[in-house]
Amino acid sequence: MGRRRPGGPTLEEVAVRAGVGRGTVSRVINNAAGVKASTRRAVQRAVEELGYVPNLAARSLAGRRADAVALVLTEPDWRQFAEPFFSEIVRSLGDALADTGMQLLLTLVRSDAERQRFLEYARGGRVDGALLVSVHAGDPLPDMLAEARLPTVMLGRRSGDEYVSYVDADNVGGARSAVAHLLKRGRREIATITGPLDMYVAQCRLRGYREAMATAGQGGERSWVAESDFTQESGRRAMAELLERHPEIDGVLAASDTTAVGALQALRAAGRRVPEDVAVIGFDDFPLAEQTEPRLTTVRQPLEEIGRAMVRLLLEEMDESAVAWRHVILRTELVVRESS
Repeated sequence: MGRRRPGGPTLEEVAVRAGVGRGTVSRVINNAAGVKASTRRAVQRAVEELGYVPNLAARSLAGRRADAVALVLTEPDWRQFAEPFFSEIVRSLGDALADTGMQLLLTLVRSDAERQRFLEYARGGRVDGALLVSVHAGDPLPDMLAEARLPTVMLGRRSGDEYVSYVDADNVGGARSAVAHLLKRGRREIATITGPLDMYVAQCRLRGYREAMATAGQGGERSWVAESDFTQESGRRAMAELLERHPEIDGVLAASDTTAVGALQALRAAGRRVPEDVAVIGFDDFPLAEQTEPRLTTVRQPLEEIGRAMVRLLLEEMDESAVAWRHVILRTELVVRESS
């Protein structure tokens, strides 16, 4: 039931350290009944001291399924959970799992302590897999879950070198098409409001903006870029900063629809008309984009398809744990409305 990593401990070594039999260790790891509390504590202490990692995939193959999947939100700023992105992705993942008979358990993991608690929870066989959302660069949780052999799929990725399975949108291409649209409409003084740049998704959207500007022989210098955290208020502040630096702005790409709403507010407060004076494009195509004044041109992320693809990859990994990591990138689409 355990896997031996190079130099890693075995189930037998845990049993020797705890002073019990191998079967007792297996029962504790599998959270079985009939083990004295003192014995259970001794085994758990030995597991922790040795750094033993149970083979969760083997437990699944043995038929010990929890029939539950953890949706793990790793965003450290709790305010982000009020943004439309989270409700939309929860809905799409829930819909994708609806016919599988599996429960979707929402879990917040925002600190080292919470990462460790979730890892122990997963090691206890309480979930069959994990879907990770809003993972920032350097977050060790995907590596911890991979080491524990828990089937895991991420929405997006931490970097271009990601190896854990993920589903992502073509963020570079989406941003590039948005800027190309602004240029085609005759805009030349184009700025961008990014997301948090410790997230690869924000880096990719910034890259798409810069590539499109470079292809057109336009600017894209640092002063035309303002960072946000995907929230409406940060979009308002970023737009105000850009207007102060470059009053001549006539176009802006915002890294999310919510950020674009903040930009619209700042432009209105500054007496700028949209799109006559400044054209605005968002990213996501949430229902919010249909409710702005004017209605928002935006890059559509296919969240329904993303949810289905994430669940499909996870189920495949649960059924055959030896398969290679899967990386899926879905196309985006520019939805043109009145703001551009």
